[in-house]
Amino acid sequence: MKTTQGWYVYILRCADETLYTGITTNPARRLQEHNGECRGGARYTRSRRPVEIIWCETAADRPAASRREGEIKHLTRAQKKNLISRWNGM
Repeated sequence: MKTTQGWYVYILRCADETLYTGITTNPARRLQEHNGECRGGARYTRSRRPVEIIWCETAADRPAASRREGEIKHLTRAQKKNLISRWNGM
């Protein structure tokens, strides 16, 4: 039986000011994982803690979230900062 879950694309700001993009069905849990509060998290963020979610958007499904993640990963840092500032300005 298939369950319907919402998917999210997010950008983290790491302690060293780098940006990390990922997807999840639960942003709060994923943030805890990235910060080492529970099991999981990306290898990239383990040495760059603490991290914070600075941008997040919903996606229709996992393929859509993965496509959007890929789009964002191909943006320049300046383009990502522009995306983040537009979201924070809402």
